[in-house]
Amino acid sequence: MRRIAIAERANWRERADEAGFAFHTIDGAPYWDESAFYAFTLDEIEHGIEDPTNELHAMALDLVDEIVGSERRMRDLAIPEPFRDWIAASWRAREPHLYGRMDFAWNGEGPAKLLELNYDTPTSLYESAFFQWQWLDDQQRAGRLPLAADQYNAIHESLVEAFGTIASSLQRPFLLAAMRDSIEDQGTVAYLHECARQAGIDCATIAIEDIGVSADGRYTDLSDRVIGTLFKLYPLEDLMHEAFAHALPTSGLRLIEPPWKAVLSNKGILPMLWGKHRGHPNLLAAEFDDGSGTLAAGWVRKPLHSREGANVTLSLPDGRRITSDGPYAGPCIRQAYHPLAEFDGRHVVLGSWVVGDRACGLGVREDASPITRDSARFVPHLILAEQSGVLVA
Repeated sequence: MRRIAIAERANWRERADEAGFAFHTIDGAPYWDESAFYAFTLDEIEHGIEDPTNELHAMALDLVDEIVGSERRMRDLAIPEPFRDWIAASWRAREPHLYGRMDFAWNGEGPAKLLELNYDTPTSLYESAFFQWQWLDDQQRAGRLPLAADQYNAIHESLVEAFGTIASSLQRPFLLAAMRDSIEDQGTVAYLHECARQAGIDCATIAIEDIGVSADGRYTDLSDRVIGTLFKLYPLEDLMHEAFAHALPTSGLRLIEPPWKAVLSNKGILPMLWGKHRGHPNLLAAEFDDGSGTLAAGWVRKPLHSREGANVTLSLPDGRRITSDGPYAGPCIRQAYHPLAEFDGRHVVLGSWVVGDRACGLGVREDASPITRDSARFVPHLILAEQSGVLVA
């Protein structure tokens, strides 16, 4: 695993605009960064990232049945009581799911360590699936990268295949939704809409704010049509606290991601995984932050429902503490601290994508802080033969 500088494409912003990548720059700061790339060997990808992702995904799914059958465990995850039976029923019916992302700390040596599961509303999808592949193709055509270079990236094909697999189970009409004013979320939904269309699914998009509830408790679009299936890029834990949430369990609405994903997208899954697979090489020790903790100096505290590095506290082994602000409160977990890979002062998180229950791609983000925040930059990657030397810059 190496970080290698390379010349940017002179027209990459135009290429981004043409491709609909409207959030390549956020609040005036670059989000997409192609001044460098991360290079991996095929062995690092296959055995360091892909194999652990598949194994951990299976371990996580194996826990769901146990969790939804336990009031205590559902309570530990702070899942509101009125929605517990609904979530359990969605799992027992094996309502279909689409995708998720695992975040790992890894520097190419030893086992990768799971930091968290993003299994309800994972973002950085479009840039992982499409734009970094376009970058590789363009740089190869320009002669800056060898034609033999590859990328761990079958995300797009996997999404189209997964949509095709679940197509017959989707109740119609099928709509995809995000918050109206979120450029990043709207871009992600537009991309998933295109993947669904390529799978032959008739679908449309809608803003979350434009969804209503009929007098008989059905969710409707702006034409008062009852929505059959809704892909919602909106956290389920937030949806369950909306004024119209009371209708969710009885509305007949099919959700993608399904309600049972609330179990896996919750940080509380980390101590549950550790409790069942204590000592697993890809897991970090984790516990609920209930005052009875046993972790020594060197831990990370995260709220159960925090996102984008908000409201995180790092207690470093040397006694220093680093904190991030944010809107999240409520119960927390503590996880053993494991340093992120660091290259030239940049702290790196590896996002391993799972689509249709299969690991299929990688996205790399880096931050100046050891807490990966929403301002972290996305940097492309590729696979090189072990003996590849310095490339054309």
